[in-house]
Amino acid sequence: MAELSETDTSDTVSATAPGGRGWLLLGLLMAFAASLPGILARYPQMTDYPAHLARYHVMLEIAHNPVLQRFYSFDWWWSGNLGADLLIQPLAAMFGLEMAGRIIVILIPALTGFAIMAAEWALRRRIGFGSFLAMLFIWSPALLLGFLNFTLSLAMMLFAFAAWVLLEGKRWRVLVMAPFAVVVWLCHVSGWGILGLVVFGYEWNRRGNWTALVAPWSLCLPFIPLLAGGGTKGLFSYGPAVQAYKLAIWMQGMRDQWRPFDQYSLAFVLGIILLAVVIRRIDWRLGWGAVAVLIGSIVIPRHIFGGDLADSRMISTGLMLMCLAIEWRPPVWLLLSAPALFFARLEVTTSSWIVNSRETEVLLGALDHLPEGARVASAVQTEVIAWFYSPFEHICGYAVVRRDALTNCNFALPKVHMLRVNDLGRAFADPSHRIRRRPHKPVELANFKPAQHTDWLWYVGPVKPSSLPAGAEIVWRSPNSFLARLAKPETDR
Repeated sequence: MAELSETDTSDTVSATAPGGRGWLLLGLLMAFAASLPGILARYPQMTDYPAHLARYHVMLEIAHNPVLQRFYSFDWWWSGNLGADLLIQPLAAMFGLEMAGRIIVILIPALTGFAIMAAEWALRRRIGFGSFLAMLFIWSPALLLGFLNFTLSLAMMLFAFAAWVLLEGKRWRVLVMAPFAVVVWLCHVSGWGILGLVVFGYEWNRRGNWTALVAPWSLCLPFIPLLAGGGTKGLFSYGPAVQAYKLAIWMQGMRDQWRPFDQYSLAFVLGIILLAVVIRRIDWRLGWGAVAVLIGSIVIPRHIFGGDLADSRMISTGLMLMCLAIEWRPPVWLLLSAPALFFARLEVTTSSWIVNSRETEVLLGALDHLPEGARVASAVQTEVIAWFYSPFEHICGYAVVRRDALTNCNFALPKVHMLRVNDLGRAFADPSHRIRRRPHKPVELANFKPAQHTDWLWYVGPVKPSSLPAGAEIVWRSPNSFLARLAKPETDR
Protein backbone atom coordinates (compact mmCIF):
# COMPACT_ATOMS: atom_id res chain seq x y z
CA MET A 1 0.00 0.00 0.00
CA ALA A 2 2.69 2.46 1.00
CA GLU A 3 4.77 1.92 -2.11
CA LEU A 4 1.88 3.07 -4.29
CA SER A 5 1.04 6.12 -2.19
CA GLU A 6 4.27 7.81 -3.23
CA THR A 7 5.04 9.03 -6.71
CA ASP A 8 7.25 6.60 -8.60
CA THR A 9 9.16 8.97 -10.87
CA SER A 10 10.30 6.11 -13.07
CA ASP A 11 6.73 5.15 -13.92
CA THR A 12 4.84 8.43 -14.19
CA VAL A 13 4.67 11.32 -16.60
CA SER A 14 6.25 14.28 -14.83
CA ALA A 15 5.50 17.78 -16.02
CA THR A 16 9.27 18.37 -16.18
CA ALA A 17 10.10 15.09 -17.94
CA PRO A 18 10.45 14.95 -21.73
CA GLY A 19 6.98 15.13 -23.17
CA GLY A 20 5.43 15.94 -19.78
CA ARG A 21 4.48 19.46 -20.80
CA GLY A 22 2.75 17.98 -23.83
CA TRP A 23 0.53 15.80 -21.61
CA LEU A 24 -0.33 18.84 -19.51
CA LEU A 25 -1.31 20.79 -22.61
CA LEU A 26 -3.33 17.84 -23.89
CA GLY A 27 -5.20 17.71 -20.59
CA LEU A 28 -5.95 21.44 -20.81
CA LEU A 29 -7.19 21.00 -24.37
CA MET A 30 -9.50 18.20 -23.27
CA ALA A 31 -10.86 20.30 -20.40
CA PHE A 32 -11.60 23.26 -22.67
CA ALA A 33 -13.04 21.02 -25.39
CA ALA A 34 -15.47 19.47 -22.91
CA SER A 35 -17.54 22.65 -23.16
CA LEU A 36 -18.07 22.34 -26.92
CA PRO A 37 -21.67 21.01 -26.74
CA GLY A 38 -22.80 24.11 -24.85
CA ILE A 39 -20.76 26.42 -27.07
CA LEU A 40 -21.94 25.05 -30.42
CA ALA A 41 -25.59 24.35 -29.58
CA ARG A 42 -27.80 27.36 -28.93
CA TYR A 43 -30.15 25.41 -26.67
CA PRO A 44 -28.57 23.07 -24.08
CA GLN A 45 -29.91 19.58 -24.70
CA MET A 46 -30.10 18.33 -21.12
CA THR A 47 -33.34 16.60 -20.16
CA ASP A 48 -34.06 18.69 -17.06
CA TYR A 49 -32.51 21.96 -18.22
CA PRO A 50 -35.69 23.81 -19.38
CA ALA A 51 -37.40 23.00 -16.06
CA HIS A 52 -34.43 24.46 -14.19
CA LEU A 53 -34.57 27.53 -16.41
CA ALA A 54 -38.27 27.91 -15.60
CA ARG A 55 -37.50 27.73 -11.87
CA TYR A 56 -34.81 30.39 -12.21
CA HIS A 57 -37.26 32.64 -14.06
CA VAL A 58 -39.89 32.36 -11.34
CA MET A 59 -37.26 32.81 -8.62
CA LEU A 60 -35.94 36.01 -10.20
CA GLU A 61 -39.22 37.56 -11.39
CA ILE A 62 -42.04 36.53 -9.08
CA ALA A 63 -41.61 39.43 -6.64
CA HIS A 64 -42.78 41.96 -9.26
CA ASN A 65 -44.73 39.77 -11.71
CA PRO A 66 -48.45 39.41 -10.86
CA VAL A 67 -48.97 36.76 -13.56
CA LEU A 68 -46.37 34.48 -12.02
CA GLN A 69 -47.75 35.24 -8.55
CA ARG A 70 -51.15 33.94 -9.71
CA PHE A 71 -49.71 30.61 -10.80
CA TYR A 72 -46.70 29.96 -8.57
CA SER A 73 -45.20 30.40 -5.14
CA PHE A 74 -41.50 30.36 -4.36
CA ASP A 75 -40.21 29.65 -0.86
CA TRP A 76 -36.49 30.24 -0.65
CA TRP A 77 -34.51 28.21 1.87
CA TRP A 78 -30.83 27.51 2.34
CA SER A 79 -30.10 23.93 1.42
CA GLY A 80 -27.48 21.64 -0.03
CA ASN A 81 -28.79 22.00 -3.57
CA LEU A 82 -28.25 25.60 -4.67
CA GLY A 83 -25.15 25.68 -6.86
CA ALA A 84 -26.56 26.94 -10.15
CA ASP A 85 -29.42 28.76 -8.38
CA LEU A 86 -26.87 31.04 -6.71
CA LEU A 87 -24.78 31.48 -9.85
CA ILE A 88 -27.74 32.35 -12.05
CA GLN A 89 -28.61 35.52 -10.15
CA PRO A 90 -25.53 37.63 -11.00
CA LEU A 91 -25.16 36.04 -14.44
CA ALA A 92 -28.78 36.71 -15.40
CA ALA A 93 -28.40 40.33 -14.30
CA MET A 94 -25.45 40.71 -16.69
CA PHE A 95 -26.42 38.52 -19.66
CA GLY A 96 -30.15 37.73 -19.41
CA LEU A 97 -31.58 34.48 -18.13
CA GLU A 98 -31.25 32.19 -21.14
CA MET A 99 -27.66 33.21 -21.88
CA ALA A 100 -26.81 32.93 -18.17
CA GLY A 101 -28.12 29.37 -18.13
CA ARG A 102 -26.10 28.53 -21.19
CA ILE A 103 -22.96 30.02 -19.59
CA ILE A 104 -23.40 27.72 -16.60
CA VAL A 105 -23.78 24.74 -18.95
CA ILE A 106 -20.54 25.77 -20.67
CA LEU A 107 -18.64 26.32 -17.42
CA ILE A 108 -19.44 23.07 -15.60
CA PRO A 109 -17.71 20.61 -18.01
CA ALA A 110 -14.59 22.78 -18.25
CA LEU A 111 -14.46 23.28 -14.46
CA THR A 112 -14.76 19.53 -13.98
CA GLY A 113 -11.87 18.93 -16.38
CA PHE A 114 -9.68 21.46 -14.58
CA ALA A 115 -10.68 19.95 -11.22
CA ILE A 116 -9.67 16.47 -12.39
CA MET A 117 -6.28 17.84 -13.37
CA ALA A 118 -5.93 19.70 -10.07
CA ALA A 119 -6.58 16.50 -8.12
CA GLU A 120 -3.99 14.50 -10.06
CA TRP A 121 -1.47 17.32 -9.83
CA ALA A 122 -1.93 17.51 -6.06
CA LEU A 123 -1.37 13.77 -5.73
CA ARG A 124 1.45 13.20 -8.20
CA ARG A 125 2.64 16.56 -9.59
CA ARG A 126 1.90 15.52 -13.12
CA ILE A 127 -0.94 15.03 -15.63
CA GLY A 128 -1.23 11.66 -17.29
CA PHE A 129 -3.26 8.54 -17.93
CA GLY A 130 -5.45 8.88 -14.83
CA SER A 131 -6.69 12.35 -15.78
CA PHE A 132 -7.28 11.38 -19.39
CA LEU A 133 -9.41 8.41 -18.38
CA ALA A 134 -11.29 10.36 -15.72
CA MET A 135 -12.31 13.00 -18.27
CA LEU A 136 -14.39 10.36 -20.03
CA PHE A 137 -16.88 10.87 -17.18
CA ILE A 138 -17.25 14.64 -17.50
CA TRP A 139 -20.26 14.07 -19.76
CA SER A 140 -21.79 11.59 -17.37
CA PRO A 141 -25.46 10.56 -17.42
CA ALA A 142 -25.93 13.02 -14.53
CA LEU A 143 -24.71 15.95 -16.63
CA LEU A 144 -26.68 14.84 -19.69
CA LEU A 145 -29.81 14.69 -17.57
CA GLY A 146 -29.13 18.25 -16.43
CA PHE A 147 -28.21 17.72 -12.78
CA LEU A 148 -26.44 21.07 -12.76
CA ASN A 149 -26.10 21.51 -9.00
CA PHE A 150 -24.77 18.00 -8.52
CA THR A 151 -22.21 18.15 -11.33
CA LEU A 152 -21.06 21.59 -10.17
CA SER A 153 -20.58 20.12 -6.69
CA LEU A 154 -18.37 17.37 -8.16
CA ALA A 155 -16.03 19.94 -9.68
CA MET A 156 -15.89 21.80 -6.35
CA MET A 157 -15.35 18.48 -4.53
CA LEU A 158 -12.28 17.68 -6.65
CA PHE A 159 -10.83 21.15 -6.09
CA ALA A 160 -11.46 20.72 -2.35
CA PHE A 161 -9.76 17.31 -2.35
CA ALA A 162 -6.77 18.80 -4.16
CA ALA A 163 -6.59 21.52 -1.49
CA TRP A 164 -6.74 18.89 1.26
CA VAL A 165 -3.74 17.08 -0.24
CA LEU A 166 -1.71 20.22 -0.93
CA LEU A 167 -2.29 21.61 2.56
CA GLU A 168 -1.28 18.45 4.38
CA GLY A 169 0.77 19.30 7.45
CA LYS A 170 -0.41 22.93 7.52
CA ARG A 171 -2.02 23.82 10.84
CA TRP A 172 -4.24 26.39 9.16
CA ARG A 173 -5.72 23.85 6.72
CA VAL A 174 -8.97 23.92 8.70
CA LEU A 175 -9.37 27.63 7.90
CA VAL A 176 -9.45 26.75 4.21
CA MET A 177 -11.31 23.45 4.32
CA ALA A 178 -14.21 24.45 6.60
CA PRO A 179 -15.58 27.14 4.23
CA PHE A 180 -14.62 25.00 1.21
CA ALA A 181 -16.85 22.22 2.57
CA VAL A 182 -19.73 24.69 2.92
CA VAL A 183 -19.30 25.74 -0.72
CA VAL A 184 -19.39 22.11 -1.87
CA TRP A 185 -22.48 21.43 0.28
CA LEU A 186 -24.25 24.53 -1.03
CA CYS A 187 -23.71 23.26 -4.57
CA HIS A 188 -25.16 19.85 -3.69
CA VAL A 189 -25.21 17.72 -0.57
CA SER A 190 -24.11 14.61 -2.51
CA GLY A 191 -20.88 16.31 -3.58
CA TRP A 192 -20.18 17.12 0.06
CA GLY A 193 -20.81 13.49 1.05
CA ILE A 194 -18.43 12.28 -1.65
CA LEU A 195 -15.81 14.77 -0.44
CA GLY A 196 -16.05 13.21 3.02
CA LEU A 197 -15.56 9.73 1.54
CA VAL A 198 -12.49 10.62 -0.54
CA VAL A 199 -10.87 12.53 2.34
CA PHE A 200 -11.54 9.57 4.64
CA GLY A 201 -10.01 7.22 2.03
CA TYR A 202 -6.95 9.44 1.74
CA GLU A 203 -6.46 9.54 5.50
CA TRP A 204 -7.14 5.81 5.85
CA ASN A 205 -4.34 5.09 3.38
CA ARG A 206 -2.03 7.48 5.23
CA ARG A 207 -2.85 6.48 8.82
CA GLY A 208 -4.21 2.95 8.56
CA ASN A 209 -6.22 3.19 11.79
CA TRP A 210 -9.51 4.43 13.29
CA THR A 211 -8.33 8.05 13.49
CA ALA A 212 -9.06 8.32 9.76
CA LEU A 213 -12.74 8.42 10.75
CA VAL A 214 -12.31 11.73 12.57
CA ALA A 215 -9.69 13.20 10.25
CA PRO A 216 -12.28 15.00 8.04
CA TRP A 217 -13.76 16.88 11.05
CA SER A 218 -13.00 20.22 9.43
CA LEU A 219 -15.50 19.33 6.67
CA CYS A 220 -18.40 18.98 9.11
CA LEU A 221 -19.63 22.57 9.26
CA PRO A 222 -22.60 21.85 6.94
CA PHE A 223 -24.02 19.55 9.61
CA ILE A 224 -25.20 22.70 11.40
CA PRO A 225 -27.75 23.77 8.73
CA LEU A 226 -28.69 20.11 8.20
CA LEU A 227 -29.54 19.67 11.88
CA ALA A 228 -31.33 23.02 11.83
CA GLY A 229 -33.61 21.83 9.03
CA GLY A 230 -31.77 23.51 6.17
CA GLY A 231 -31.30 20.36 4.16
CA THR A 232 -33.23 19.40 1.08
CA LYS A 233 -36.46 17.75 2.19
CA GLY A 234 -37.86 14.43 1.05
CA LEU A 235 -38.14 10.73 1.77
CA PHE A 236 -35.73 7.89 1.16
CA SER A 237 -36.87 5.23 -1.31
CA TYR A 238 -35.28 2.33 -3.20
CA GLY A 239 -38.18 1.99 -5.63
CA PRO A 240 -39.45 -1.30 -7.13
CA ALA A 241 -37.35 -4.21 -8.47
CA VAL A 242 -34.21 -3.06 -6.72
CA GLN A 243 -31.82 -5.72 -8.01
CA ALA A 244 -32.85 -5.32 -11.66
CA TYR A 245 -32.71 -1.56 -11.32
CA LYS A 246 -29.22 -1.58 -9.76
CA LEU A 247 -27.91 -3.80 -12.57
CA ALA A 248 -29.51 -1.54 -15.17
CA ILE A 249 -27.92 1.66 -13.85
CA TRP A 250 -24.51 0.00 -13.76
CA MET A 251 -24.96 -0.99 -17.42
CA GLN A 252 -25.76 2.67 -18.10
CA GLY A 253 -22.64 4.05 -16.42
CA MET A 254 -21.60 5.83 -19.65
CA ARG A 255 -25.03 6.19 -21.24
CA ASP A 256 -25.26 8.87 -23.90
CA GLN A 257 -26.58 8.49 -27.47
CA TRP A 258 -25.62 5.08 -28.85
CA ARG A 259 -25.93 1.93 -26.73
CA PRO A 260 -23.17 -0.21 -28.37
CA PHE A 261 -20.62 2.62 -28.30
CA ASP A 262 -21.47 3.53 -24.71
CA GLN A 263 -21.31 -0.03 -23.42
CA TYR A 264 -18.07 -0.81 -25.27
CA SER A 265 -16.64 2.38 -23.77
CA LEU A 266 -17.70 1.22 -20.30
CA ALA A 267 -16.15 -2.20 -20.90
CA PHE A 268 -12.89 -0.53 -21.98
CA VAL A 269 -12.76 1.60 -18.82
CA LEU A 270 -13.61 -1.31 -16.52
CA GLY A 271 -10.94 -3.41 -18.24
CA ILE A 272 -8.30 -0.73 -17.68
CA ILE A 273 -9.29 -0.36 -14.02
CA LEU A 274 -9.13 -4.14 -13.50
CA LEU A 275 -5.74 -4.31 -15.19
CA ALA A 276 -4.43 -1.45 -13.03
CA VAL A 277 -5.58 -3.28 -9.90
CA VAL A 278 -3.96 -6.55 -11.00
CA ILE A 279 -0.60 -4.96 -11.83
CA ARG A 280 -0.77 -2.80 -8.68
CA ARG A 281 -0.94 0.56 -10.36
CA ILE A 282 -3.72 2.05 -8.23
CA ASP A 283 -2.90 5.04 -6.03
CA TRP A 284 -4.91 4.06 -2.97
CA ARG A 285 -4.77 7.57 -1.56
CA LEU A 286 -7.71 8.18 -3.90
CA GLY A 287 -8.57 4.56 -4.65
CA TRP A 288 -10.14 3.85 -1.25
CA GLY A 289 -12.46 6.81 -1.63
CA ALA A 290 -13.42 5.65 -5.13
CA VAL A 291 -14.24 2.17 -3.79
CA ALA A 292 -16.38 3.72 -1.04
CA VAL A 293 -18.33 5.76 -3.61
CA LEU A 294 -18.90 2.70 -5.81
CA ILE A 295 -20.12 0.69 -2.82
CA GLY A 296 -22.41 3.62 -2.06
CA SER A 297 -24.00 3.23 -5.49
CA ILE A 298 -25.11 -0.25 -4.46
CA VAL A 299 -26.29 0.39 -0.91
CA ILE A 300 -27.87 3.85 -0.99
CA PRO A 301 -31.50 4.38 -2.11
CA ARG A 302 -32.54 5.71 -5.49
CA HIS A 303 -34.39 8.66 -3.92
CA ILE A 304 -32.68 10.80 -1.27
CA PHE A 305 -33.74 14.27 -0.08
CA GLY A 306 -36.30 14.45 -2.87
CA GLY A 307 -33.74 13.81 -5.61
CA ASP A 308 -33.95 10.96 -8.11
CA LEU A 309 -31.15 8.63 -9.24
CA ALA A 310 -28.97 9.37 -6.20
CA ASP A 311 -27.32 5.95 -6.55
CA SER A 312 -26.87 6.22 -10.31
CA ARG A 313 -24.87 9.42 -9.91
CA MET A 314 -22.44 7.57 -7.66
CA ILE A 315 -21.54 5.07 -10.39
CA SER A 316 -20.06 7.50 -12.91
CA THR A 317 -18.51 9.50 -10.05
CA GLY A 318 -16.90 6.43 -8.50
CA LEU A 319 -15.58 5.28 -11.88
CA MET A 320 -14.19 8.76 -12.55
CA LEU A 321 -12.38 8.69 -9.20
CA MET A 322 -11.11 5.15 -9.82
CA CYS A 323 -9.70 6.22 -13.18
CA LEU A 324 -8.07 9.22 -11.54
CA ALA A 325 -6.49 6.86 -9.00
CA ILE A 326 -4.63 4.97 -11.75
CA GLU A 327 -0.92 5.70 -11.35
CA TRP A 328 0.61 4.15 -14.41
CA ARG A 329 2.50 5.16 -17.52
CA PRO A 330 1.27 2.64 -20.09
CA PRO A 331 2.58 2.34 -23.65
CA VAL A 332 2.00 5.52 -25.62
CA TRP A 333 -0.66 3.91 -27.81
CA LEU A 334 -2.67 2.97 -24.73
CA LEU A 335 -2.03 6.32 -23.08
CA LEU A 336 -3.41 8.12 -26.15
CA SER A 337 -6.40 5.78 -26.41
CA ALA A 338 -8.05 7.63 -23.51
CA PRO A 339 -8.04 11.10 -25.14
CA ALA A 340 -8.94 9.49 -28.48
CA LEU A 341 -12.01 7.89 -26.89
CA PHE A 342 -12.78 11.17 -25.09
CA PHE A 343 -12.83 13.14 -28.33
CA ALA A 344 -14.82 10.44 -30.14
CA ARG A 345 -17.49 10.46 -27.45
CA LEU A 346 -17.44 14.26 -27.30
CA GLU A 347 -18.08 14.40 -31.05
CA VAL A 348 -21.14 12.16 -30.65
CA THR A 349 -22.49 14.32 -27.83
CA THR A 350 -21.79 17.59 -29.63
CA SER A 351 -23.31 16.43 -32.92
CA SER A 352 -26.49 15.27 -31.21
CA TRP A 353 -26.74 18.57 -29.34
CA ILE A 354 -26.43 20.58 -32.56
CA VAL A 355 -29.13 18.50 -34.30
CA ASN A 356 -31.49 18.55 -31.32
CA SER A 357 -30.91 22.26 -30.73
CA ARG A 358 -32.19 22.92 -34.26
CA GLU A 359 -35.23 20.78 -33.47
CA THR A 360 -35.74 22.75 -30.25
CA GLU A 361 -35.78 25.94 -32.32
CA VAL A 362 -38.57 24.46 -34.44
CA LEU A 363 -40.56 23.25 -31.42
CA LEU A 364 -40.38 26.65 -29.76
CA GLY A 365 -42.33 28.04 -32.69
CA ALA A 366 -45.40 26.99 -30.68
CA LEU A 367 -44.69 29.83 -28.25
CA ASP A 368 -45.46 32.41 -30.97
CA HIS A 369 -49.11 31.31 -30.72
CA LEU A 370 -49.38 31.41 -26.93
CA PRO A 371 -50.62 34.53 -25.11
CA GLU A 372 -48.86 35.87 -22.03
CA GLY A 373 -49.96 34.03 -18.91
CA ALA A 374 -51.32 31.03 -20.83
CA ARG A 375 -52.29 27.87 -18.98
CA VAL A 376 -50.56 25.04 -20.84
CA ALA A 377 -50.78 21.26 -20.46
CA SER A 378 -47.60 19.75 -21.86
CA ALA A 379 -47.61 16.16 -23.13
CA VAL A 380 -44.24 14.75 -24.19
CA GLN A 381 -43.91 11.27 -25.61
CA THR A 382 -40.91 9.28 -24.39
CA GLU A 383 -40.05 5.78 -25.59
CA VAL A 384 -39.71 3.28 -22.74
CA ILE A 385 -36.95 1.33 -24.52
CA ALA A 386 -35.01 4.35 -25.84
CA TRP A 387 -31.32 4.44 -24.83
CA PHE A 388 -30.70 8.16 -25.24
CA TYR A 389 -32.19 10.69 -22.84
CA SER A 390 -34.99 12.78 -24.35
CA PRO A 391 -33.81 16.41 -24.63
CA PHE A 392 -37.39 17.65 -25.11
CA GLU A 393 -39.01 16.16 -22.01
CA HIS A 394 -39.21 19.49 -20.15
CA ILE A 395 -39.36 21.78 -23.15
CA CYS A 396 -42.50 23.44 -21.79
CA GLY A 397 -40.20 25.20 -19.31
CA TYR A 398 -39.55 27.70 -22.10
CA ALA A 399 -43.25 28.62 -21.97
CA VAL A 400 -42.68 29.75 -18.38
CA VAL A 401 -39.55 31.69 -19.32
CA ARG A 402 -40.95 33.42 -22.41
CA ARG A 403 -44.70 33.58 -21.74
CA ASP A 404 -45.01 33.49 -17.92
CA ALA A 405 -47.16 30.41 -18.51
CA LEU A 406 -48.59 27.90 -16.09
CA THR A 407 -47.20 24.50 -17.11
CA ASN A 408 -47.16 20.99 -15.68
CA CYS A 409 -43.52 20.00 -16.22
CA ASN A 410 -41.94 21.95 -13.34
CA PHE A 411 -40.06 20.47 -10.42
CA ALA A 412 -42.63 21.71 -7.92
CA LEU A 413 -43.40 18.99 -5.40
CA PRO A 414 -44.57 20.33 -2.01
CA LYS A 415 -41.96 20.04 0.80
CA VAL A 416 -39.33 18.99 -1.76
CA HIS A 417 -38.82 21.94 -4.13
CA MET A 418 -38.74 25.67 -3.51
CA LEU A 419 -41.08 26.25 -6.47
CA ARG A 420 -44.75 25.38 -5.95
CA VAL A 421 -47.77 25.43 -8.24
CA ASN A 422 -50.68 27.25 -6.60
CA ASP A 423 -53.92 25.27 -6.14
CA LEU A 424 -53.06 22.41 -8.52
CA GLY A 425 -50.06 21.24 -6.48
CA ARG A 426 -48.55 17.77 -6.83
CA ALA A 427 -50.92 16.66 -9.60
CA PHE A 428 -49.62 19.40 -11.91
CA ALA A 429 -45.85 18.94 -11.49
CA ASP A 430 -43.19 16.71 -13.04
CA PRO A 431 -43.78 14.01 -14.29
CA SER A 432 -47.45 14.69 -15.12
CA HIS A 433 -46.38 15.76 -18.63
CA ARG A 434 -44.66 12.50 -19.51
CA ILE A 435 -46.31 10.01 -21.89
CA ARG A 436 -44.28 6.81 -21.60
CA ARG A 437 -44.97 4.79 -24.72
CA ARG A 438 -44.06 1.23 -25.60
CA PRO A 439 -43.52 0.22 -29.25
CA HIS A 440 -46.68 -0.18 -31.33
CA LYS A 441 -48.86 1.34 -28.62
CA PRO A 442 -51.06 4.36 -29.47
CA VAL A 443 -50.80 7.74 -27.76
CA GLU A 444 -54.17 8.57 -26.20
CA LEU A 445 -54.77 12.16 -25.09
CA ALA A 446 -58.57 12.25 -24.88
CA ASN A 447 -58.46 11.89 -21.10
CA PHE A 448 -55.09 13.56 -20.46
CA LYS A 449 -55.65 14.84 -16.91
CA PRO A 450 -53.49 18.01 -16.97
CA ALA A 451 -55.52 19.24 -19.99
CA GLN A 452 -58.60 19.40 -17.77
CA HIS A 453 -57.10 22.42 -16.00
CA THR A 454 -55.72 24.40 -18.94
CA ASP A 455 -56.64 26.30 -22.11
CA TRP A 456 -53.81 24.89 -24.27
CA LEU A 457 -52.29 21.49 -25.03
CA TRP A 458 -48.69 21.34 -26.28
CA TYR A 459 -47.78 17.89 -27.55
CA VAL A 460 -44.22 16.84 -28.48
CA GLY A 461 -43.44 13.44 -29.96
CA PRO A 462 -42.89 11.67 -33.29
CA VAL A 463 -46.04 9.51 -32.95
CA LYS A 464 -49.29 11.25 -33.86
CA PRO A 465 -51.85 10.88 -31.04
CA SER A 466 -54.85 8.73 -31.88
CA SER A 467 -57.19 10.90 -29.79
CA LEU A 468 -57.37 14.45 -28.41
CA PRO A 469 -59.46 16.11 -25.71
CA ALA A 470 -62.98 16.88 -26.93
CA GLY A 471 -63.16 20.16 -28.83
CA ALA A 472 -59.37 20.61 -29.17
CA GLU A 473 -58.41 22.82 -32.13
CA ILE A 474 -54.85 22.58 -33.47
CA VAL A 475 -53.50 26.08 -34.16
CA TRP A 476 -49.86 25.21 -34.92
CA ARG A 477 -47.96 22.10 -35.83
CA SER A 478 -44.49 20.91 -36.79
CA PRO A 479 -43.40 17.42 -37.90
CA ASN A 480 -43.00 16.33 -34.26
CA SER A 481 -45.26 18.66 -32.31
CA PHE A 482 -48.50 20.61 -32.24
CA LEU A 483 -50.24 23.25 -30.13
CA ALA A 484 -53.98 22.95 -29.62
CA ARG A 485 -56.51 25.36 -28.13
CA LEU A 486 -58.75 23.48 -25.73
CA ALA A 487 -62.49 23.88 -25.41
CA LYS A 488 -63.41 25.14 -21.96
CA PRO A 489 -66.04 23.13 -20.08
CA GLU A 490 -69.30 24.86 -19.21
CA THR A 491 -68.20 25.32 -15.59
CA ASP A 492 -65.19 27.42 -16.72
CA ARG A 493 -67.13 29.75 -19.04
